[in-house]
Amino acid sequence: MTIPMVRALRGAITCDHDTPEEIGDAAREVVRAMLERNSLTSSDVISILFTTTPDLTSGFPATAVRLDGFEEVPLMGAAEIPVASALPRVIRVMMHAYSSAPRSEIRHVYLRGAVVLRSDLD
Repeated sequence: MTIPMVRALRGAITCDHDTPEEIGDAAREVVRAMLERNSLTSSDVISILFTTTPDLTSGFPATAVRLDGFEEVPLMGAAEIPVASALPRVIRVMMHAYSSAPRSEIRHVYLRGAVVLRSDLD
């Protein structure tokens, strides 16, 4: 039997517009993709930290995810510092989860326009 370890998973996604609906949809999309690509369920998740670029101000990514079945998971949001050359309207995610996968097999997920942030990943 393999004992699950705590693993950190990274993800990011962009929004086309700064609306609560788009922020919520994007947050749910990236979290679901992170779970799916790593064969995890919400019960494996220990915590999730979201950051948003300074141009996303109309909603909290954590609110949408909480309503998507993560009621017992600690969620936190933070704003990133403004950087002139930064990719606009980005939600970044750091998820901690139990997984028996070796660290080398953890799949980080970058979607939509955020793929340019980690073009080395598939």
